[in-house]
Parts: sequence; structure tokens; C-alpha cells
Amino acid sequence: MTIRSKLYAAIVVTVFGLTVAAGAGIWGMSRVGDRFDSVRAAAAASSLALQLKFDVTDYNGWQTAYGYDDGQSRPQFLRSVAHFNRDLARARSTLSAPAERRLVARIEAASDEFMRLDGQAYAAVQAGRAADVKRLLLGPEIVNFHRAAAAAQDLASLESRAAAREETRFADTRRQALRLLFIAALVTAAFVAILLVTANDLAKTAEGRIEDRRAGGPA
Repeated sequence: MTIRSKLYAAIVVTVFGLTVAAGAGIWGMSRVGDRFDSVRAAAAASSLALQLKFDVTDYNGWQTAYGYDDGQSRPQFLRSVAHFNRDLARARSTLSAPAERRLVARIEAASDEFMRLDGQAYAAVQAGRAADVKRLLLGPEIVNFHRAAAAAQDLASLESRAAAREETRFADTRRQALRLLFIAALVTAAFVAILLVTANDLAKTAEGRIEDRRAGGPA
């Protein structure tokens, strides 16, 4: 094999090794990026579930308030309900797993019944029927509130567990990626060393041939 062919072979092997090492590194970092996106999505779902739990408690509190202050807190109650409805719409559009959908449906069903009876409660407030207001707010509305709150708590627990699993998977993937990058760096260093050694040997061979030609030339 000629010096040139040996050098070309060493370069080709080295470039191939570097390409494989770079590809492995890119693949590893891509997996880390995908896992990070999953962690971020799980964290957002967990935050939304906790917000729904707060919303349910908040609108129930404001209903109780307007029931005992002759309707003065009704505007705050309506704002709280509007906030809940926005978060519920987000949950319906972003939480797609079957277990998530079932829990969101439970929250929605309990809240729908709560709002249906709220119309009766507010009518009783406006009519000054304090006994009816107390009966509705401390009876069926409390039941509906607990149904919605329990479903929201179950959803929050579900999303919290999912977020914890994604964080564990992300940590595992990151460790694997770092290990892969380390191996890729070692492989790269090895191929570069092979190229350098090959180039050095070829240079010595070339120098030896040049010396031989000089020694064999005219005195």
C-alpha cells in the first residue's frame, strides 16, 4: 500500500469515527431535549390541576360570602367563576389522557350542578328568603363543592405523580446522555490519536525513503 493510500485510509477511518461520535452526541442531547419538553408539559399540567382545585374553593367561598352579605359579594363570585371556566377550558383542551378526561368530567359535572343551584340561591338572596339561602348553601351546594374539590384533588395528585415520573426519566436520560457524550469524546480522541500516529509513521517512512535516495545518489 502506498503512503498516499495509507494516509487516505487513516483519514477516512478518522472522519467516520468522528461522524459516529458526533451523531451519538447529537442523538443523546436530542433525547434530553425531548425529556425536558415532557417535564415542562407535566409541570404545566400539575400547575393547572392545582389551579382548578383553588378555583373550586374560591368560587365556593365567594358564594358563601354573597349569601350572607345580601349579594354584595356577587361580582367577586362571578369573577371567580369566570376564572374557573377559563382554567376548565384549558384542562379540557390540554389534558388528553383517559384518566385525566374522567377527572375533568367529574369536576365539570359537579360544577355544573353547583352553578345550576347557584341560580336558585341568588334568587332567594334577592327575594330575602334567608332560610332558603341557608338551606341551599349549607346543603346541596356543600355537597357539590366537595364533589368538585375531591375530583380536583384527585387530578392534582395524578398530575403530581406524572410530573415526578417525568423528572425521574429526565434525570436518567441526562445521565445516559452525559455517559454517551463521554464515550463519544473518548472515541473521538482515539481516532484522532490513530490519525496522528499514522501520519507520524507515514512521515517517518517518507523521510526514510528520501534519505535512502540521497544516500544512493551521485557522490
